Amino acid sequence: MKTRDSKRLDSIKAAHESEKTKSSTRMEDYLEIISELVELKGYATTLDISRYMHVSAPSVTKMLQRLDEAGFLEYEKYHGINLTSKGTQVAEGIRQKHGILLEFFEILGVGYDTANQDTEGIEHHLNPKTIKQLRKFITFLKSNPKIIKEFNNL
Repeated sequence: MKTRDSKRLDSIKAAHESEKTKSSTRMEDYLEIISELVELKGYATTLDISRYMHVSAPSVTKMLQRLDEAGFLEYEKYHGINLTSKGTQVAEGIRQKHGILLEFFEILGVGYDTANQDTEGIEHHLNPKTIKQLRKFITFLKSNPKIIKEFNNL
């Protein structure tokens, strides 16, 4: 029989072997930033992305090339950056996860800044089933405001 500690080690190992590697998380961050910039300004530039991601312009260029090769965006050096439908779908999924997590943390009474920071830290790592259940739980809580009020008075 496995001990609790070895089960924990196995779960850590499984998490790191999953398809959600650090690289794909970073790619999702780029797609999210590009989507937000396009929505805000109508376009995204390498320099804008560099500023928001806190990385050098050459690093952005490398990632844009990878995202282009993977079919997430159309990128031509010195021209506009456009998300493909595949890229838009991933960015929208991250945006939805972000909104659900942010709403949940705010219901818990965590301040907006902390909630947003925590959301950025975990939004890429949750299983879609977990997000679905969180959405259901938030809907339940919002339809029962008395529960939220009682919780906030603890």
